[in-house]
Amino acid sequence: MRILAIISLLSLTACNSVYMHPGTMEPGTVVHAKYGGYSMKRAVKEALEKRGYDVRVGKLRKVYGDDNDKESLELPGNTKYVVRVSERKELFMPYWCLFNGFWWWRFSVSVTDQHDGKEILSWRGRGCQNSSLRKLDDILNELEKK
Repeated sequence: MRILAIISLLSLTACNSVYMHPGTMEPGTVVHAKYGGYSMKRAVKEALEKRGYDVRVGKLRKVYGDDNDKESLELPGNTKYVVRVSERKELFMPYWCLFNGFWWWRFSVSVTDQHDGKEILSWRGRGCQNSSLRKLDDILNELEKK
């Protein structure tokens, strides 16, 4: 019984599904990322900025009604990549993520090349804060051109 419980707990530690085209992102280019968000959205923008990307959120042009999802943004003409992060609110997990950042994240990250329309990263994941940040760093290492 104990072994079954341990196996069940270990299977929930971090689940990730990653599809990518390694060696396709060019550092120093303009990246569009939507403003705001929870922790993963902020972490992606910060990681890209630290690596030398020019991260922009776009200029607001029009708002259609009261719904925040109905708005028009102007992107710079030289935008090379669009990053979309969909996430749920992080959960405080002091016992589960005790030595791994305390927060449980559930998210989906997509990076699209604006020039040819190809999706170069599709990542659906969940896990503790620090392990998700390490995974993000590993993924960006693989995506970048050497």
